[in-house]
Amino acid sequence: MEAIRTNLTVDAKGMACPMPIVKTKKAINDLNPGEVLEVLATDKGSKADIQAWSKSSGHQYLGTIEEGGVLKHYIRKASSNEEKEEKKYPHVISNEELIEKLESGESVSVLDVREPAEFAFGHIPNAKSIPFGELEARIAELDQSTPMYVICRTGTRSDMACQVLADHGFQNVVNVVPGMSNWDGPVDSSI
Repeated sequence: MEAIRTNLTVDAKGMACPMPIVKTKKAINDLNPGEVLEVLATDKGSKADIQAWSKSSGHQYLGTIEEGGVLKHYIRKASSNEEKEEKKYPHVISNEELIEKLESGESVSVLDVREPAEFAFGHIPNAKSIPFGELEARIAELDQSTPMYVICRTGTRSDMACQVLADHGFQNVVNVVPGMSNWDGPVDSSI
């Protein structure tokens, strides 16, 4: 493949979610419409995150190349008439409120959209694991009739996952913030 011409490169290697997205959002503002941003990352979840963010913001996700364990993401900055205002999913619950619901015995589903390794090292008991990058392909595995609480490490991936679910007709979906990075409820480390 011919070398890809870029106008700016952002180094997010060694950073976990949400930092690759945070750095991408900041850097894209320094480009002119039509210019290409290269984001270097080692977080495997960054591929799905950057694709989803690009789609939701109107910028064009060009693709990702993996070389030596480094993911090189390419995004073309949209012109002002192509850009969309980035929206946050409106239905949010705190970690503490979810703990109360779980302790009350209320019938709820917890969907964990972190990567399998993150899930393996600690998750909410009985949570269903579907990494964000696999969500659309596996959406049929989810029950729309039960309230669904979506969690990730910080609330960023779960926000995008809630938007995907809502776009697929799920009506009772709630984003859990700040997520597992600050979770002090029960944790299961079995896979």
